[in-house]
Amino acid sequence: MTWKNILLILFNLMTKPTLFICQSCCFSEEHPEGQPADGAILLERVKAGQAESSNEIRVQRVACLWACDRPCVVAFTAPNKPTYLFSTLATECAPDLLEFAEKYTQSKTGNLSYQQFPEGLKEVAIAKIPYMKL
Repeated sequence: MTWKNILLILFNLMTKPTLFICQSCCFSEEHPEGQPADGAILLERVKAGQAESSNEIRVQRVACLWACDRPCVVAFTAPNKPTYLFSTLATECAPDLLEFAEKYTQSKTGNLSYQQFPEGLKEVAIAKIPYMKL
């Protein structure tokens, strides 16, 4: 593999829309030891749903998104698009996240109105972070 090929692969990874999912989120401080964290369950449900769709968003596990008092936490990001941070998500919301991902990736600007959000994402904590023009 040449350096040019390696750089092209890295560029593709950096420019692809990404859904970050905190894998360590737990709804309860008394989470049973040896059981997967709620964030890890959500991650697996999103990946399973993505395997059945044509969605092109990259799903990336993250050790922690630092919103531990509001599990589960995810973030959608892409170059030249705002980042959306969702928290207080149930593990059952994977279909809603994939629906949002489809709308987010299809949008040229990434600006989605609240009315465009799937119903399951309208009731959770949301932050929209503008992108920085370079």
